[in-house]
Amino acid sequence: MDLQEIRKELDKIDNNVLELFNKRLELVEKVAEYKAKTKSAIYRPEREKEIIDRLKRINKEHNGKLSDELIEALYMQIISTFRNYEKRELIAFLGPEASFTHQAAERKFGLTGSYVPIATINGVFREVATKRAKFGIVPIENSTNGIVTDTINCLNNYNLNIVGEVVLDVHHVFATTAANIKDIKKIYSKDIAFNQCSKFLEDFGFDNIELIPVDSTAKAASLAKEDSSAAAICAEVAAKMYNVPIMFRNIEDDDKNRTRFFVISDFENKQTSEDKTTVLAKLKNRPGALVDFLLDFKEHNIDLTKIKSHIVGGNSVFFLEFNGHKNDTKIGEILKKYRDEIKFLGSYIKEADDV
Repeated sequence: MDLQEIRKELDKIDNNVLELFNKRLELVEKVAEYKAKTKSAIYRPEREKEIIDRLKRINKEHNGKLSDELIEALYMQIISTFRNYEKRELIAFLGPEASFTHQAAERKFGLTGSYVPIATINGVFREVATKRAKFGIVPIENSTNGIVTDTINCLNNYNLNIVGEVVLDVHHVFATTAANIKDIKKIYSKDIAFNQCSKFLEDFGFDNIELIPVDSTAKAASLAKEDSSAAAICAEVAAKMYNVPIMFRNIEDDDKNRTRFFVISDFENKQTSEDKTTVLAKLKNRPGALVDFLLDFKEHNIDLTKIKSHIVGGNSVFFLEFNGHKNDTKIGEILKKYRDEIKFLGSYIKEADDV
């Protein structure tokens, strides 16, 4: 088969795919009509996971050449594109554009989502609480720097639900317009990113020059673009967005550096077989309160995966996560027993056990 014949076959396939996409759109429109009548949620993560898992299974059964990762990336984009056709719901994320939170948002909702960058975590929660945005994306913890305090405080202060999570590998690049590394006199980045790249900075002697913390690594890239004596520690996507040449890649101390993000909204997810539940617990001030609380999880055979002590409004609270859904019988019993001490934050499909 020569090149022209191959191209003709590709054209036939593309024509068939286009026809199938149009048929899919007709069905999506019918689903949208049904959801509008029943006031059902447009975003159904359990249904999306069911679709992708089924396609991965079929691909393996037929010895398909597509990897699981490619199937997930491809169909998440297809699903999100058609979901946005149903209803273009606003997605607020901790900005600016090209930040890691923006990348997490696109990972969950695709490239065609209606995104709006918000300057603060509290602002993201406020946009969702006032219903100006349907979804919010905020960081909750990093494998190097731990829990994000502002997110915990907002989860406590707002009556919104966690409806999903995204775990993102965090890789930093060193970007500059300087022709020579010796010409660099200052480096811009977010304070956390400086901490995450401390060994790189030390190795190159950059710990002795001016390190300027800014609001985001994306802003760092934009500042480095305007100053040939400056560099930025930022995400690769930010360097490309602002057209700043990349001198070094993967400069973080920990090559397993990951950040977890929460998707927040105003509805609750249905049960699946792979759920995780997150709560805040404010236990009564009495001897043995925490021990008794944790023993109840053991007696109910609930897999408690995370417990972190935190101060909210001057009071000690516990951030807890465990496998299962709030409607599971054993979890429901715990939530009922401690209803005055637990704030339910959400049950959602688990993407990872931990960062």
